[in-house]
This record gives sequence, C-alpha cells and structure tokens, in this order.
Amino acid sequence: MLTSTNSKGRQGQSGAQGVHDGFVHLVGAGPGDPDLLTVKALRVIEAADVVVYDRLVSSAVMELVPANVRRIDVGKSAGHHPVPQEQINSLLVSLAGCGLRVVRLKGGDPFVFGRGGEEAIALASAGVAFDVIPGITSAQACAAAAKVPLTHRDLATGVRFLTGHRRQDEVLDFDWAGLADSETTLVVYMGLTNISEIAIRLIAHGLDAATPVLAISGATRPEEVRLTSTLGRIGADCQTACLAAPTLFVIGAVAGLVASMGCAERADGVARLLEERETACVAAE
Repeated sequence: MLTSTNSKGRQGQSGAQGVHDGFVHLVGAGPGDPDLLTVKALRVIEAADVVVYDRLVSSAVMELVPANVRRIDVGKSAGHHPVPQEQINSLLVSLAGCGLRVVRLKGGDPFVFGRGGEEAIALASAGVAFDVIPGITSAQACAAAAKVPLTHRDLATGVRFLTGHRRQDEVLDFDWAGLADSETTLVVYMGLTNISEIAIRLIAHGLDAATPVLAISGATRPEEVRLTSTLGRIGADCQTACLAAPTLFVIGAVAGLVASMGCAERADGVARLLEERETACVAAE
C-alpha cells in the first residue's frame, strides 16, 4: 500500500491527523550531549505543549525545554518502574486527546531498545497522529567518543546490538553460539548487572577470553568513564571500577583499537591486532 507524507512529515492518506486533534512526536534525545540532538528534535521540543521524558534524558537536554512547557517524568530504572509502560501509552493517548503537541523524549533512539515501538503501536491503535524523530543511539555515541569504529573491514564485518537484560529478570536465553562470532562486533546495552554471565556464556560458546572489551559509562556526558578490559576479566573489572548506569559494552576486535586511537599512527593499532589474531590462529592449529 502506497502512502504519502505532507510537508510536516505526517501521514497523508486521508489528509487528517487522526481521531484526536493533538499530535505526538516520539523523539530520540541522544546519549546526553545536547549538541548531538538533531535540528528537528530541537524544533519540536521548543514548540511542545508537554514533554514526557525518560530517566536517561540528560539534564543538559532538559534545559532546552522552554520554561513554560509542562514536564512529566516517567523514568524507569532496573527493578523500579513507578510508571508502567501501559500507563505511559495511555498517558500519551490522553494528552493528544486534549489537543496537545506532545514530545515523548527518550534517551538514545526511540526505536533501539527504547520501547518506542510499543508506544507507536498504542498511538496508532488509538488513532493518534504521531511521527518518529530518530536520535543517536548509545552504540554510535560510545564508538565516536572513544574514536573506535564499530566495523572495520580487517577486524569486523558486522555489528549486532543486544539488550543485556530480559523483561522481569527472565533468563538470558539468547543465541549464544551465533553471538560468539569473532568477526562481528557485539554491542551490549543495559548489561551492567549481567555482564559477568554474558561473558561466561560467550566464552563457553567459543569466543576467546582475550577478546577486547570496551565499557563506557555516561557516554558523551561530563561524567563519562571508559574501561578497557577483556572478555575474561570484564565482570571483575566492572565491580572494581564501580561503573554506574547507563553503561554500554563493545565486545570484539575493534575494541582493542581504543589504545591506538589517541596516536597519530592509528594504522599501527590495526596491524597489531591483525598480527595478534594470526598468531592466535597459528597457535590453535
């Protein structure tokens, strides 16, 4: 089915916004640095009647919200969900039903582990007009902050994003054999609590314990902390460093480039990692 959009980006099949007069923008607030907001995100924030925001939206980004705009905090943390997701969905529908311009502000990108998909379905089901404004997701932000590529043609041919926890503390029943791929960079979101178990599972399914790991807490924010480790040590190292959430983990050969990215001869870092990989392969034969 073909659809069209008008100049404001709203769906134009019938020319109507929906059964409500209001409009909801699902907006990615990025990793924390307000300079990483998109221009479009800033525009809708400045024009909002109400902003519904998450815990991971930084105070620096919230300072961009005009003083006269109503703010509703619906933030969650591990094991603490004062406003359940179903209630957030209903809140967005209700606010739009009052004819308001609603900005649903979410850390990172709304469609990357941000529950934005659930909110979009709820809005569509209720006939509420909405759009999605993407944000820089944490994986991109962490890689850029450390100047480490998520893919490199000599080190990683792909990248996979993984959530480090399951709903209601369910068992981490991932495809561990598929994830334990030395040719793929694995980025783990929200994995601080379970990183030891994740590392053990990956090693058990064939990923070398010496695989480099980069952990970044509070990426792009003033309190940013970086930790370099290996898959075999990352659990213990995180406990020693007392990293705070949000922390993201980059697992794979590219994470080993972090030490060389502050030097002029960055190619030397790539060559060194390739040499180490070849040596390990020869030793295994």
